[in-house]
Amino acid sequence: MHRRRPTRKLSIVAVQDKSFPWQPGTATGIGSLPGTDSMEAARTVIEELPDFPHLAELPARGPGADMIGRTAALLVDMPIETTPRGWRLSPERPGKDLRRARSLLSSDLDAMEEALDGYQGLLKVQLAGPWTLAATLEQPRSLNPALRDPGAVADLAASLAEGTAAHVAEVAKRVPGATIVVQLDEPALPAVVEGSVLTPSGLSTVRAVEEEVLRERLRTVLAAAPAYTVVHCCHDTVPFAIIAGAGANGVSFDLSLLKRGDWDLLAEVAESSLGLLAGATPALDPLQRKGASRPSHPLNAAEQAEQARPTPEGVARSVADAWRRMGLPPATCAPQVVITPACGLAGASPAGARAVLKRVREAARILPELMEERS
Repeated sequence: MHRRRPTRKLSIVAVQDKSFPWQPGTATGIGSLPGTDSMEAARTVIEELPDFPHLAELPARGPGADMIGRTAALLVDMPIETTPRGWRLSPERPGKDLRRARSLLSSDLDAMEEALDGYQGLLKVQLAGPWTLAATLEQPRSLNPALRDPGAVADLAASLAEGTAAHVAEVAKRVPGATIVVQLDEPALPAVVEGSVLTPSGLSTVRAVEEEVLRERLRTVLAAAPAYTVVHCCHDTVPFAIIAGAGANGVSFDLSLLKRGDWDLLAEVAESSLGLLAGATPALDPLQRKGASRPSHPLNAAEQAEQARPTPEGVARSVADAWRRMGLPPATCAPQVVITPACGLAGASPAGARAVLKRVREAARILPELMEERS
């Protein structure tokens, strides 16, 4: 068995309980789906992910359905509005852009409530995290991101914390039998850590934020969610130590993007008993991916795509191999790991999205038996 080399300890503030809210052999989605029909999306999720559904996101509907507008609509006493570049904190009263974002979210909640009538079990909701909001939202009277103003970032985190608590309460009221999991999406966190968030001119960057502040602002939001919390970052430099140190119960990541130096860090996170939501299969089928080579003869397209498409057995095996590579006990893998797509499915076709969700569900059910064989 592979044994990890000794490495420095991560600065993890709290050691997590070794119990997890899911059962071994569980899968879930990241959040986004293709299309514009809330009811169809809700039914897809509950049909394909019956053990761990999530509140579907449909960014194809336009501004307000996107990750930033959707989350910023929950901010308390911090109205937002669209600009030609995206979203900004508004110096005015709440306007039509905010009303649209709230209306879209309300329609998604209505669909979820109907599709999950009588449901009892896990239910995941997703929100943009405070650092991604700070790196993306413009200041009220400036093109600069809110990230450039530490005071604005603190206010943003506090407002998001209050909005997150209210959102979780609303979901719990609509689906009273659900055990809620809150996922904070932080795709911009690595850029904030590295100091690579661009200013409006594109000629300079916002300086890196101190790790203690990074953890504290993230902790503010995580602590406000009366639920099991996960931070999702599908980047090739996931800041595992910051996420763990902020008090997250779990971390969601793209397994294929991990580099040699990441394995020891991830193993230590696992040993600290954080839940791992492992993105173990691509969100797009091979021929849908940007830059994918096309077959020389069109009749070969379906056959080539089928041959290149991951199988549930292959997906489960990739998770098992990662566990072995980290030198962790095989018996701890299936209880601790939830299998997910590598990222959101907004860019997939409706049929492709269903196929990916079915694949992760089947892979998750294979995983416990596979790990038993490796014990």
